[in-house]
Parts: sequence; structure tokens; C-alpha cells
Amino acid sequence: MSLGGSGKAMPPGWFVGCGNMGGAMVAGWVRAGRDLSKLTAISPSGREVPGVTVATDYPDEHPDWVWLGHKPYQVEQVAERLAPKAKGAVILSILAGVECASLRRLFPDARAVVRLMPNLPVSHGEGVTGLYSNDADAALKAEISDVIGDLGLAPWGQAEADLTAISTVAGSGPAYVARFVAALAKQAEALGLDADTAHAIALQTVAGTGLMARSSGEGMADLAVRVASPGGSTQAGLDVLDAENGMDELVARTVAAARRRTEEMAAEARG
Repeated sequence: MSLGGSGKAMPPGWFVGCGNMGGAMVAGWVRAGRDLSKLTAISPSGREVPGVTVATDYPDEHPDWVWLGHKPYQVEQVAERLAPKAKGAVILSILAGVECASLRRLFPDARAVVRLMPNLPVSHGEGVTGLYSNDADAALKAEISDVIGDLGLAPWGQAEADLTAISTVAGSGPAYVARFVAALAKQAEALGLDADTAHAIALQTVAGTGLMARSSGEGMADLAVRVASPGGSTQAGLDVLDAENGMDELVARTVAAARRRTEEMAAEARG
């Protein structure tokens, strides 16, 4: 879902703690042709982040944007040194569970505080990144949307709770889809296929269904009806998924558990 190579420059800034998710975002920007020459990844270990310059400490300059990608529990420790260097900067946080109020308390002199909840497919321009800010103006939001648009879908939440909802589904969702693909492949093996073929078939089926649905705009219920003939084998399987305690109930319990943990982390950050 990438918008294509922009060639536009990233605002001068730092990516503090550019780990797995931060690295996925950088990979997506590189893939989209974004100019990252003004972005520096801050990594005490000096671990390479392909596509950007890496520094082991904060440069002697004033960043326009500061991305927070370290572990959420480190936010107090990081802010103690970072906040004085980031006066007037836009704080863009991908820290799960750390709310805007907590970030504003830790970075009182920031120009604006923005929360982002990306998922791993941003590395291929096919991600979902939930966005929320209660103090960014329209011009800044448009600039952020342009940058994040390189990575896929980037909806703004009207309330911070919307961001939690987006991240609970989209942020955790790739893990759940991966489990479904693995389960489908396991059953293909049980029917006699070798492991590699079973995995390839399951993965292509899920990927192809998603691409077909997105390009056609067809609803999921309509797509299922089109695949399943009345009284046929597909319908027999759907009857299991649609039964009480079936797919809807399983997904509801899964998402509720993830949301509950997100709320616990937010409480820990506030405390």
C-alpha cells in the first residue's frame, strides 16, 4: 500500500532506540525512496541500522523531530537526558502504553507530542500506523501523514482510545495472522503435504485473499459466500468457524487480552 518513492527529505532528527520496529520503519522509508540523510539513529551499542547514520550518543545539534523507539520502561531514564536537548522538537513516540500525558510531562518543552503505533509490515510499505496527538496543529499533522504515508495506511485517531484500538488490532494483528497461517499449514501437512508445500500454500492463500479483497473492495462476508457453495465442503468448515465459541469468540478473547495488557502498561507508565 506504499504511496511510492517520494524522494522527500526526512526532517532533521534522531531515532532514539531504533530496534525491530524502528528498523522496520527505516526499511520502509528506504524502500519508498525517502531521503534519510538528516535522520540519525541513536544506539548506545552502535548496532547498524541500514539506511541511516548511527551514533552511540546524542549529536551536538538540535533535532526538529525526535522518534522514541526504545523500550517503554526506559522512558523516564531516556527523558532525563534527552528532554533538555529536545526543546522545541516534535516528539514522535512508538512506545506501547506510554500515553500523551506521560510524554508531555517528560518533555514539557516539546513543540508537540505525537503517538504512533506501527506494525511490522511498514518495512514493505504495507503497514498500518495509528496516529494520535492532542497538540499537533493541522500543518504538522499533514507533514507527519506525508512521512508515515510511505509506510502504508496511516489513520489519525480522534481520541487516544482510538489509537489503542488501532494498535491492538493492527499492531498485534500480524502475529495473529501468522498463527492462523501456521495452523492452516499444519492441517495441510496432516492431509499429507510436505511441510514446505503446506506452508507455501497457506501463506499464499492468506496473502492472495487479502490482496483480492483490497483491490475489489468486496466485503468479507460476500467473499466467503462467493467461495462457499451451499451444502459444500467450504460451508462445512465455515459452520465450525461460525458456531458459538468459534472464530468470533476466539478473536474477541485474543484482542481483549492484548488490550488489557496495553492498559496495564499505560498504568505502569503513568505510575
